[in-house]
Amino acid sequence: MSSLFSAARHRPTHRQVWALATPMILSNISVPVVGLVDTAVIGHLDGAHHLGGVAVGATLITFILWAAGFLRMGTTGFVAQACGARDGDRLRLVLLQALWLALLLALLVWLVHRPLLNIALHFIDSSEALLEQARLYFNIRLISLPAALANFVLVGWFIGAQRGRAPLYLLLTVNLTNIVLDVLFVLVLDWGVAGAAWATVVGDYAGLLLGLWLLRPVLARYPGVTDWSAALRLRGAAPLIRVNRDILIRTLALELVFYLLVLQGARLGDSVVAANAVLLNFLLITSHGLDGLAHAVEALGGHALGQRNRQALKRVLVVSTFWSLVVGSGFVLAFNLLGGWIISLLTSVESIRSVATLYLPWMAWMPLVAVWSYLLDGLFIGATRARDMRNAMLAAVLLIYVPAAWLLRDSGNHGLWLGFYLFMLARGALLGGWFFWLWRRDRWMQPLGLNPQA
Repeated sequence: MSSLFSAARHRPTHRQVWALATPMILSNISVPVVGLVDTAVIGHLDGAHHLGGVAVGATLITFILWAAGFLRMGTTGFVAQACGARDGDRLRLVLLQALWLALLLALLVWLVHRPLLNIALHFIDSSEALLEQARLYFNIRLISLPAALANFVLVGWFIGAQRGRAPLYLLLTVNLTNIVLDVLFVLVLDWGVAGAAWATVVGDYAGLLLGLWLLRPVLARYPGVTDWSAALRLRGAAPLIRVNRDILIRTLALELVFYLLVLQGARLGDSVVAANAVLLNFLLITSHGLDGLAHAVEALGGHALGQRNRQALKRVLVVSTFWSLVVGSGFVLAFNLLGGWIISLLTSVESIRSVATLYLPWMAWMPLVAVWSYLLDGLFIGATRARDMRNAMLAAVLLIYVPAAWLLRDSGNHGLWLGFYLFMLARGALLGGWFFWLWRRDRWMQPLGLNPQA
């Protein structure tokens, strides 16, 4: 117990955690601002088909980007461990191989995008004018896909290298460029939906150029040899590919939960499904704060693992857990005091407001339930234990959420949210239990990193 108190009082670790968490929280906040500006700008065009087209097109491209989030998470742990071991060769190899994987994925999407787009739009019962705008927006946004995926890699790489300000600068460049050009292209030049899409394209490539430039000082700190041949041939990349594969499976399983949540809510009526969509914004708000601390755990935990420094990892965990609980409690307090006001900001429809207010307590206390899965995800990402994350997610979905959703199907919306609570608790419990089992057997401090010579 005394060692835990000692870790909690270690001021340098507190500074390290917030030095990484603060920039990521600020950069996360900029993301929804872009969505609001897109909506406001396109919303001033004549005809609902413009805004509807952007909404549909953006949803389709966002699905691809969200599924490709493994490029960010799969890179961070390897980089953090390489930095901890001061292995400049491996640091460069991870960067090049991850960027190459991002480009290959973008090329694959380009090759199959037409049939995928046609299938997706086939099931959308909307006017031809709206669908045409959606196609236009989607096809233009595809031009920026290589840059958007490369930016995922760069953000993950910078987090792993404990350069929290670099992702902030990169993401602010992407989002501020997008906002300024949104106004210029749509309102000034009257490019319509195409203007909104081109604004995002330019923003993504501007962020990529800045990110590549910001690599220089970090690489200079870790001297090494750049093996272009090994990178392009993906030599020794099997661990990186396996991690990305497992994180992709985990992401798709998580996406299934949210899909089932919407599907179950739809059975209860339009007002319920709309109210649940409003309430999920509370979870989104929570993630902006807790994700920043999870990123700190990724970087500092992976760095400690690369150094084989058990005490440093313990300090990171104690300090990050403390601040995550503080931030989570702050969200609980804010949601209980201001939840009704937030709902009023998100919707002006009285029927939706009343239903959302009825079920608000579920989301008002969610931060203290969700905090464990965010924190432990960061710990496992930093350790590149993606297979464990995948298995825990699949177990939580298949053994807890799906049976709970079926057993509670006649319990209305309260049953739906109870099932979601059980799922979030299961995620944390499974990851936490597995971590403590490995820690007690002294197996956690065995890096699963990338071997350049493999």
